[in-house]
Amino acid sequence: MTSIAPIPPLAGLTVHARAPLRVRSRRGIAAIACAILVGCARHEAPDPAPIASAPEADPPGYVGGDACASCHPAEAAAYRTSDHARAMQVASRATLPADFAGKGLAHGPAAATFSYDGDAPRVRMADGHRGVLDLPVAYTFGVDPLLQLLVPGERGAFQALPVAWDARARERGGQRWFDVNEGRVRDASDPLHWSGLEQRWNHQCADCHSTNLRKRYSLPDDAYDTQWAELAVSCEACHGPGSRHVAWAEDRASAAPASASAAGLVVDLRPARGEWTMTDAARGIATWSGDPRGHGEVDACARCHARRRQIVDPTPSGEPFLDTHVPALLEEDLYFADGQIRGEVFEWGSFVQSRMYRAGVTCSDCHDSHSGGLRADGNATCARCHLASRFDAPAHHHHAPDSAGARCVSCHMPSRTYMVVDPRRDHSLRVPRPDLTVAIGTPNPCEGCHAERGARWAADAVAAWAPENPQRPQFATALHSGRSGLADAERALATLAVDATQPAMARASALAMLPPYLSARSAPAIAACVRDDEPLMRMAGATAAWALPPEARTPLVLPLLRDRLRAVRIAAAGALADVPREGWRPADRAAFDGALGELVASELCVAERPEAHLNLGSLRARLGERDAAHSELAQALRLSPRFVPALVNEADLLRGEGRDDEAEARLAEALRLEPKEPTALHALGLLRVRQGRRDEALDLLGRAAAAAPDDARLALVHAVAVADSGDVRAAVRLLVKAHERRPAERALLSALVAYEREVGDVQAARRHAAELAALSSPSIPARP
Repeated sequence: MTSIAPIPPLAGLTVHARAPLRVRSRRGIAAIACAILVGCARHEAPDPAPIASAPEADPPGYVGGDACASCHPAEAAAYRTSDHARAMQVASRATLPADFAGKGLAHGPAAATFSYDGDAPRVRMADGHRGVLDLPVAYTFGVDPLLQLLVPGERGAFQALPVAWDARARERGGQRWFDVNEGRVRDASDPLHWSGLEQRWNHQCADCHSTNLRKRYSLPDDAYDTQWAELAVSCEACHGPGSRHVAWAEDRASAAPASASAAGLVVDLRPARGEWTMTDAARGIATWSGDPRGHGEVDACARCHARRRQIVDPTPSGEPFLDTHVPALLEEDLYFADGQIRGEVFEWGSFVQSRMYRAGVTCSDCHDSHSGGLRADGNATCARCHLASRFDAPAHHHHAPDSAGARCVSCHMPSRTYMVVDPRRDHSLRVPRPDLTVAIGTPNPCEGCHAERGARWAADAVAAWAPENPQRPQFATALHSGRSGLADAERALATLAVDATQPAMARASALAMLPPYLSARSAPAIAACVRDDEPLMRMAGATAAWALPPEARTPLVLPLLRDRLRAVRIAAAGALADVPREGWRPADRAAFDGALGELVASELCVAERPEAHLNLGSLRARLGERDAAHSELAQALRLSPRFVPALVNEADLLRGEGRDDEAEARLAEALRLEPKEPTALHALGLLRVRQGRRDEALDLLGRAAAAAPDDARLALVHAVAVADSGDVRAAVRLLVKAHERRPAERALLSALVAYEREVGDVQAARRHAAELAALSSPSIPARP
């Protein structure tokens, strides 16, 4: 699935990201700018190198898997057993379950009946718009542990049905049709309904289930002409187009080899020369001896085994992952605070957190590249690099041999189940931390077998196993503080962001969370991270820099417009969109224009999504192109008339143009569609304030704050409105509750101190003033 990585929203709206930091005093702005500019004022960026090379005159072409099999029979045989080979197939009697005809689901929102018309499979089911449909089943999608069905939709689209085949063995509950949504999706108004965009193969699934996918979406027609080189995931999906390799092989056979060093391959996945050796038996973990191991193989797998969004279409082969995609970071709905998988995130985001990744381990060290299976059975896979006598022993795992607890994956790769029947293992390969379960509520693998004993029992047991090795600090507590708005959030996040001993995935996630807490003491963390060797850090640093004043932001982000990776360049363009460019050098203007073009193109990779046009509308507004901003928001609403964020942002644009009557109409429509939408309630409440309709304003602002109780800004605005109405004590009560939920929010504390003084509660004012002072000291180092 695609993860939409947003451009910051219009000022004052919280549609896809937190609102920017607003430093209210000139002194505060100067402090942050000064903190950033120290050491940066003399930075002179070089003239930009070309961002993209000219198209090749004779680009390599796709030749098909059969051409590969003639010279690589063993690899081809292994591949034919893989899930990749059956990622997508033409629906037929050969590829559908044997008892397909006459089966299906009798009841519920996914009720369906299957049949054959001759040899052509068909399905009857309701789509929520046009009643009961009788549709051809065009393709099967996936194979194990579940098989889904694709049916033709409108204008070249294909839709994934909610009724799927459970391919597991009957004794495990399989060999049945089931509803992947478990009855939760009732009608076509639900975004996850099978007839909608979220279940559209062309957009959500095709790029990773076929080879050389060209989506070919036409925005004016809202239609697809999707094409592919091969229906399933074939050799060239990983190795790239093979025509040059075939030519190399033919030249080699004729004793006239060409390009022998790379064998004509676009993506050279040959392993680095060397081996894993057990040089320290006491430690019991192999180390790599040989040529340096790069991340090319992991990048190749990441294109489909990561939660990410595509930023270039079609996706070229052989490019670094961050040149073609933007990965999701450790966002709260996707990962637990300790980095364990939560949402459907696949493997890459977990694996890059692991110590194994940083040691040079790649996917093919554990998995056979062609069959997809493990290199060995059970614990023997791990024993290839971890000495069995030390690790596959009760002294290490503290469980009976051959028990579930003795399996390496039980403790180090716990699984979560998606789509009802599909358990997927966490690839962060972490040490179990039940102590973190006690502290911050993250899950731990002990719960899988010992849930009745509780996390405290598990934490004590783990501590007793190795009392001489206390649990190492982990980034979980910092990310938890940032998510929860705890008093130490700023320090914890800034310290983690610059800690090079921690995984870049966690550091970048901390940096992405920092802007709402940013002050002069933490701003140097952004300055350090935009110069980091890790591209994830530069990408996150550019995005976080958007919270800085323009005079501090510009010298930090300008060099990133020339970064070698597209994901960094487009983040830099987004951060600089609202910065005046009158004094820039011509070379800097050219670099910005190039990166801005890439940013726009990246959003248009998902032009069928209203979110893309919401983001472009926000971008155009920040560029001062208000007509273009209106046009993009109108496009979002054309694609999805019920898309409330576009209505709210359109209202904000209209407000800025003094067109309050039109803004009010947009907000009224938004609330008709979603009566509890907090941003719409908040915006309409502020409009009522401007109109002098105080009672209505108080009601709307209160409803907005109640609908999003963790949004400190909404709570603050509501409390200020209550105070302005004359009930300062009620405002204090509201602020106290908001402060209890978000202790790190300075604006809440500042308001509390002021209003407590006003009502004469000097003791409380002093206490909260002390808390406010503590949030601003001591300083946070830029490097650990």
